[in-house]
Amino acid sequence: MSATTEMKRAPSGASDMAHIVLTFDNNRHASALYGQYDQHLALIEQKLGVTISSRGNQLTIRGEPTAAEQARRALDQLYARLQNGQDVAPSDVDGAIRLAVAADDQLSLPTLEKKGARMAAAQFSTRKKTIFARSANQDAYMRALERSELVFGIGPAGTGKTYLAVAYAAMLLERGMVERIVLSRPAVEAGERLGFLPGDMKEKVDPYLRPLYDALYDMMPPDKVERAIAAEVIEIAPLAFMRGRTLRNAAIILDEAQNTTPMQMKMFLTRLGEQGRMIVTGDPSQIDLPPNTKSGLVEALQVLDGVEGIVTVRFDDTDVVRHPLVAQIVRAYDRHAGGGDRKGRIDV
Repeated sequence: MSATTEMKRAPSGASDMAHIVLTFDNNRHASALYGQYDQHLALIEQKLGVTISSRGNQLTIRGEPTAAEQARRALDQLYARLQNGQDVAPSDVDGAIRLAVAADDQLSLPTLEKKGARMAAAQFSTRKKTIFARSANQDAYMRALERSELVFGIGPAGTGKTYLAVAYAAMLLERGMVERIVLSRPAVEAGERLGFLPGDMKEKVDPYLRPLYDALYDMMPPDKVERAIAAEVIEIAPLAFMRGRTLRNAAIILDEAQNTTPMQMKMFLTRLGEQGRMIVTGDPSQIDLPPNTKSGLVEALQVLDGVEGIVTVRFDDTDVVRHPLVAQIVRAYDRHAGGGDRKGRIDV
């Protein structure tokens, strides 16, 4: 079952306006699609500059033809989610709008699969949660993770690069496609001298891996995460302790990779074993290494450029999916830095 669409031209004298009528076959889904007090429709109107009027299970979209078609695509995608048993929140509406707009960008079209007239955003699913791509670059990233054994996700804070990496690893583990998840992150603030911190290895590195834990708990039940950590199915492996290992049949994630040295990065990348998947995430504009120390991530992107089997997906401020102010903050700091290193950076 799906929505039916009727497309009309506006009356003469307003030939530059489109008139699209959508009719939904499920009143309950239609109500969820509109949102409380029609807030989802209002968001689409605001973002795309169209007018949407509702009458029962029927919507009428009026506006400039391209914008009206983008609104139709976004609503169609969201309605399909509701039909599949997924909820729709304002953040999902924002993502559907991003993808609908990106579908008109010739550079983005190859990354967005289409089924008939409906966009099919990439998705990762576990028993607890299903997440969908919310921008064209997220869509490209998620598809790259599925087809490549080594993926670099590069870009500013809030673009979902780390969250999506952990979601993919959790999905692989739940489906039995890997035997374990290995999480690693350089502890630059502690000078890598983890022995001076109290507790066992997990407790020493926990403060640095909290973003990865948050994503894990979002995709898996907390008790299952705790049991997996206790059984070392989910392993906390500080970068300083990775040397000499070969990680087979594992999903391996290195977060905050911009804070590795070239030697550390080479050491980490060569840990990849058979049936392994490796994901490296980082933001070259937020390097915390000592002055005059080259970032291993920056070097790796140069050295490995063009190597078959390695995919790099680059995010920018248009992919930020946190609070709208985060995108503005990222842009403001980029302007202030003038393209150089950021001073007095905010760790987001």
